[in-house]
Amino acid sequence: MKAVILAAGVGSRLGKPYPKSLNKLPNGETILGRQIRILRKNGINEIYVVVGFKMGLIMESFPEVFYRYNPVYYVTNTSKSLLCAIRDMNDDVLWTNGDVIFDEEIIAHMVNQAGNAIAVNSSKCGEEEVKYKADNKNQLTAISKQVQDAHGEAVGINKISKEDIENFKSALENCSDNDYFEKGIEMLIDNGKKFNIVNISNFKCIEVDFEEDWKIATELFTQ
Repeated sequence: MKAVILAAGVGSRLGKPYPKSLNKLPNGETILGRQIRILRKNGINEIYVVVGFKMGLIMESFPEVFYRYNPVYYVTNTSKSLLCAIRDMNDDVLWTNGDVIFDEEIIAHMVNQAGNAIAVNSSKCGEEEVKYKADNKNQLTAISKQVQDAHGEAVGINKISKEDIENFKSALENCSDNDYFEKGIEMLIDNGKKFNIVNISNFKCIEVDFEEDWKIATELFTQ
């Protein structure tokens, strides 16, 4: 299994002069450093970070991982950054948004889940969050910011199986430049592919978009 961390964006809503993934938690660990450490702890050693905005700062901080560069990061969204990473891959791939801080146990659950998987939180989520719905077999039926009567939030930690990765690449190719990668997942679902729900509501997990999110994150993850 390979891992991809999406860290190309500017993160303008947080308003920092450096990539959001380099924000430091109270213990001195960066968001990105924490993700890399947790992935390795769970046996994933081939890690690719997709960079764009001030990529040199990230690459100098973590020279021991692999990198993929999205040269048009400022006009494309996560669908194209993810495609940059997996275009030549033919393995199971676990990927994360580079601004998500999460408990270590979540990755273990994702690694152990067979097939394609989406980590979700079934608590109430805000209007700006990516939402999901699932059927009574615990399989994904819808995922986007526009899902009506949502069952909760998709937290930005996902896995695609080797069997479906070629189809996923094609879906990402067909996404618009401003689409999130969830659009590619929607396309696969529409074509009959299955994504299993991994409910991580009992664990801590937060995506950092705004200063308020960062304040909450530093309270949740003090160690």
